Amino acid sequence: IERPNRFIAKVELDGEEVICHVKNTGRCREILVPGTKVILAHSDDSKRKTSYDLISAYKGDVLINIDSQAPNAVYAEAISLGRIYNGPTLVKREARHGDSRFDFYIEDNGRKIFAEVKGVTLEDNGKVLFPDAPTERGVKHLRGLAHCVSEGYSASSVFVVQMSEADYFVPNYEMHEEFGIALEEAVSAGVEVTAYTCEVSENSLHLAHRIPIKLRNGVTL
Repeated sequence: IERPNRFIAKVELDGEEVICHVKNTGRCREILVPGTKVILAHSDDSKRKTSYDLISAYKGDVLINIDSQAPNAVYAEAISLGRIYNGPTLVKREARHGDSRFDFYIEDNGRKIFAEVKGVTLEDNGKVLFPDAPTERGVKHLRGLAHCVSEGYSASSVFVVQMSEADYFVPNYEMHEEFGIALEEAVSAGVEVTAYTCEVSENSLHLAHRIPIKLRNGVTL
């Protein structure tokens, strides 16, 4: 029905209006519009003020997962299934290095890798973009990853597209040009940048296919 602020939404459920926690503090303006069919997850936590989390929404016929915590879980699952690395001997979540904290630290076949994962929900005719709002934190992460490379580590910036329908990824230069430039500089510094779509259902989310990344400087990854 309405999203009064970043944290909650009013939803019609079985003819009644309920207040739901939105598991994404981003704008999601093109997704969470009045009349949109959404997917809720019920919480049994009696201490919560809201009984439901809004986790997904339909944009036309396409289901988009908007749970901002899901991309890290999806990526961790893909690592455990051997889809990302050859045979990691160590996988650590929330790893600190210098003045940065990254989503993952992985040791794999002699490589020591810091990885940062970003969820992508913004789509425009097959093109998916990040960010949907300016993100100084995102810029800091990219510069931190580039610094890791300069110290001899491997580094990876991963964009998990929380939908199945996507042809390619583009940094959202119009929304935050500094982030796009920082991504270009990270690539030049040796940071591996990848983007993956997801298989999305009303009950599940799994990493699917890698898609191309197109930068403004003409580079395609």
